[in-house]
Amino acid sequence: MPSVRSRAAPPRARRRAGEIIDAAASVFAERGYHGASTQDIADVLGIRQASLYYYFGSKEEALEQVCMLGVEGFVERATAIVHAPGTATDRIRALVAVHLAPLGDRRDYVRVFLRERGHLPDVARRRVGRLSRRLERLIEEVFTAGVASGELRADLDPRLATLAMLGMCNAVPAWLPVETGLSIEAVAQALATVLLDGARGRADARRTLRRPR
Repeated sequence: MPSVRSRAAPPRARRRAGEIIDAAASVFAERGYHGASTQDIADVLGIRQASLYYYFGSKEEALEQVCMLGVEGFVERATAIVHAPGTATDRIRALVAVHLAPLGDRRDYVRVFLRERGHLPDVARRRVGRLSRRLERLIEEVFTAGVASGELRADLDPRLATLAMLGMCNAVPAWLPVETGLSIEAVAQALATVLLDGARGRADARRTLRRPR
């Protein structure tokens, strides 16, 4: 499905498309997929419901566009970090930071992706799933390299460490709005420190991050 934000479109059309999808993201984030309607989206914009169908043909298509924008650039940014010079610690901190950065300007998109992507049509859900697995592999590669170099603890399970990192980061949208005085950057730094304290700690002094045998 082509994006309504295609660069081939005139600037005015791209801006309007952005406003439409921003409204859809806001409504889905507030009400959930099943609790939202295209009329709700139209009401936010003060336009007729029929006008929305120039931008997406159904509520499902609107959800797909929101979800794809919610993960837009994640894999590309992670790939750049993995292939950049630096230590595993540097890369892990950078990966946490870029994973949380969209909460600054795309929070609704990220929240919808995390909570509502299960309602996507099968084809779209598989496409999103492939992106998620690529991201997981990139992160796991960093943990694996850190263990191999001796920078991270030898008994660290890279796969479990990857899932722990993603679990920590993906939980942030649920609680950050109720916290005060916390910037995205401060949260990223704190989470990365907690993660790295475990990943670099001595095996005989801390609980190990290993899957049950």
